[in-house]
Amino acid sequence: MTGKNHTTVSEFLLLGLPIHPQHKHLFYVLFLAMYLTTVLGNLIIIVLIILDSHLHTPMYLFLSNLSFSDLCFSSVTVPKLLQIMNSQVPSIPYAGCLAQIYFFLFFGDLENFLLVAMAYDRYVAICFPLHYTSIMSPKLCLTLVALCWVLTTFYALLHTLLMARLSFCADNVIHHFFCDISALLKLSCSDTSVNELMIFVSGSIFLVIPFLLIIMSYAGIVSSILKVPSARGIRKAFSTCGSHLSVVSLFYGTVIGLYLIPSADNSPVKETVMSMMYTVVTPMLNPFIYSLRNRDIKGALRRVDCKRISFPLKG
Repeated sequence: MTGKNHTTVSEFLLLGLPIHPQHKHLFYVLFLAMYLTTVLGNLIIIVLIILDSHLHTPMYLFLSNLSFSDLCFSSVTVPKLLQIMNSQVPSIPYAGCLAQIYFFLFFGDLENFLLVAMAYDRYVAICFPLHYTSIMSPKLCLTLVALCWVLTTFYALLHTLLMARLSFCADNVIHHFFCDISALLKLSCSDTSVNELMIFVSGSIFLVIPFLLIIMSYAGIVSSILKVPSARGIRKAFSTCGSHLSVVSLFYGTVIGLYLIPSADNSPVKETVMSMMYTVVTPMLNPFIYSLRNRDIKGALRRVDCKRISFPLKG
């Protein structure tokens, strides 16, 4: 460790994905298509919710924030992945690595909290339909969104500052396609026990507790449905829960398995594959699962399209 800086490493080398050189161009096109689909799908959702007054409801307030989070979350890693796939020396500056860690944690955890808010919204809508508008008031909704942003800022800043205090002496090769915390901890020549402890403690608080809150919300929904069974009600509720829970399982399953298990237990290949699931696949699927199959979103798309066509006719 030097006296002036916390590190003697000015940049890191990202090895990227374990792909055979012959298949690199094919995977490049695949990841580019997936990223463009993610950006386009989430932008459509955000624009529709802004333009259509019918979608100015609590559910779509949370959904617009979730789409923004997905768009940014994917943009933190995928463009860099595409760059290093075309680079002979895939490097990232030390400061850029810390910035990537911060925004990766920020938007990843923002999605985490927004999933909880959406689960609570569905719980109130199904279990207390007559009191929905009074419970989910604009003030409460804005408070929940603001709380999501504040908590995730604290979480991302905590781990970024803890990472900044570590020293990196010689080995600067990251066996990953982005600056992942667990991969960087393996390279540090400092004592990483505090970092690993905080990953476990904060992970238990900021990941496990929100996950349990989601499970409790849906347990309440199932219990409410079973008390007054109705074929139509069960179909509607379970279609909503099924879409949400499929993404919840995908997101939390990979994140908890990757970050709450000691880093020594995870091979680089396992970490890379699991990371691909929640950094590339999940943000791409969310617009389809949550919105593009949604009747309200389809109606908003038709209304916006009709307005766009009618304006030139009036002119």
